[in-house]
Order: sequence, then structure tokens, then C-alpha cells
Amino acid sequence: MPDALFAHARLAPIYDAFDGARDDLDHYLAIIGELGAKRVLDVGCGTGCLAVLLAGRGIEVVGVDPAEASLEIAKAKDPEGKITWIHGDAEAVGEVGADLAVMTGNVAQVFLTDDVWRRTLEGIHTALTPGGHLVFEIRRPGRRVWEDWAVDTAHDTRDVPGVGEVEQWREVTEVNLPFVSFRYTYRFSDGEVVISDSTLWFREREDLEALLGEHGFRVLDVRDAPDRPGREYVFIAQRG
Repeated sequence: MPDALFAHARLAPIYDAFDGARDDLDHYLAIIGELGAKRVLDVGCGTGCLAVLLAGRGIEVVGVDPAEASLEIAKAKDPEGKITWIHGDAEAVGEVGADLAVMTGNVAQVFLTDDVWRRTLEGIHTALTPGGHLVFEIRRPGRRVWEDWAVDTAHDTRDVPGVGEVEQWREVTEVNLPFVSFRYTYRFSDGEVVISDSTLWFREREDLEALLGEHGFRVLDVRDAPDRPGREYVFIAQRG
């Protein structure tokens, strides 16, 4: 089940306001251009930020996400219906003839068992054409970013258009490596408080490379994320 942050009727509409400018997407746009992709599958597309950017560049896009509330936000950004939106996970996509699949943000870390990760890779493999590429990022476990999260107790307040003032704060709730759990709390101007709990799997690079190989992908490159140097790996793999 998707986290409340993406699936709750009050949280999905404010997600973009707290997520910021998404400068990280510039790197993905560059890689997609480098690989010459013409039809892209955006796995865990959320509120559609990357999908809309790609469609604006004339690229065919299929966006899939299990959080219906986020998909509704995404669809509102696509009034001309240029993008194919699918409610579900990677297994629901089928053979769509994508030449590149992408997972941005923390998407690749939300699959909390080997079986779910395996089924996700199998779904992406099916969606890709032979020789198609898979691009995704993960946070480097050695960076131990959860320690930064634990000491960051600041409250962030935003005035969200159409919603009003919303206060957000985060706390780390459990560290049981390789899993780290944390909680976002939101307080709305009408007094309602909504909580979203999340858990991420901090996988080692070597483990991911082995799993990709086992499920029909060849790792071509593992890069540093230019907007967060030393903090993340960016995988570029190819369907074998």
C-alpha cells in the first residue's frame, strides 16, 4: 500500500508544495536525452512532475503509480491527455513498448522484500523493448542520511494555494538496518493533523547489481547524482 503522503486525500494535493523545485529531474532529463529515449515508463510517477516535463518535450510517456490520489493530481497537469496514466504497480503495465523506464526519488527503495523487488523488475522488463534501459537512484547506505534526519527537528510551514497554511515536520521512528522508518506529520490550518509513515530499504550497490543481473538486466553504469554528490547512486541498466 502506498504511504499516506501520496495516497491521502489531503496530503497528495500539498505534496508538490513541500517537495520543492525538483532540480533532481534535470539529471534524468539529461540521461533520457543521452540514451535517445522516445517512449518512457515512469514507475512511481506520483504527481507527474517528470512525466509532464517529458511530454512537453514530445516524448511518449506512460506513468504508473499505486496512489490514486497522486494520479489525480498528475492527470490535472495533463489536460490534453498526452500521457497514459495507469493506476497500479509495475506489474500492471504490461507490454507497452517503452525504450526506457525510470524510478526517481526514493521509489527504488520502497520495495521492502526481495519478492516485491523481483516482481517490480519483472514488470519493468516486460514493459521495455529488447535493449531498453532502466534508470533509477538509491541513497548510499554508507552516507547514513537517517542520522541527519534524526537531528533535523525543524518545522516547515507553507502557505499552499487553495489549501491554506500547512505545517510539516519529520522524525525518525526506527533504524533497523537495512531498513529505516520515519514519520511525516502535517498540521492544517483547520486543526486537522495527518500522519504519514514510511520505510526505506537502504540496499548496498553490490546487492542491487546482483539482483538486476538475476532478473535480466545488465548494469552499464553507476553514476553519482550531480545535485547530491556523494549521497546517491544513479543506476543505468539495460534489458538483456
